[in-house]
Amino acid sequence: MLEVEKVRPVRTDWRIMSLAYLNLEQHEGQDLSDDYKERMALAWAPVRVCAAAAASEGPQVLGPLYTAIGTRFHNEGRRSDPGVLAESLAAAGLPESLASAATSTEFDDAIKASHHEAFDEVGLDVGTPVIRIGGHALFGPVITPAPKGEAAGRLWDGLVLVTEADGFFELKRTRDRKPSFE
Repeated sequence: MLEVEKVRPVRTDWRIMSLAYLNLEQHEGQDLSDDYKERMALAWAPVRVCAAAAASEGPQVLGPLYTAIGTRFHNEGRRSDPGVLAESLAAAGLPESLASAATSTEFDDAIKASHHEAFDEVGLDVGTPVIRIGGHALFGPVITPAPKGEAAGRLWDGLVLVTEADGFFELKRTRDRKPSFE
């Protein structure tokens, strides 16, 4: 969406969503391994920090903060680096003290409410990202590497077109490569 905003008259309204919460909802009632439960518990930290930042500074901080965290986690491969959240907050111009929210449940209800805002509409049998275009929520696009410039704009144009088709639900093919963060 950051690339789309450069080439189309679009403004992204970032919201909070928790992949950890989604995964637990999708697997509710299933016997999950301790390793899986531990990974999902750790995944709450970044979204809690995002929720604390949005509560403190307003939702406009979510785009820069998601970008800062995502760059460090995905592009730089620093998911297990304990300093990433404070560093990301600083990079987004936010107080590093907000990193303390990583272990707090204070914002969990707000996270769940924001999460349901998207997934109650798009359904639980999808993942992330969820985008809303013209009042229609969709899962996707899942694309790697992310297109740049006009290629991102053309992809956006296609998404806008499919959301206009009443009854459109899905396009999909099997993933044949790992994510690329170029």
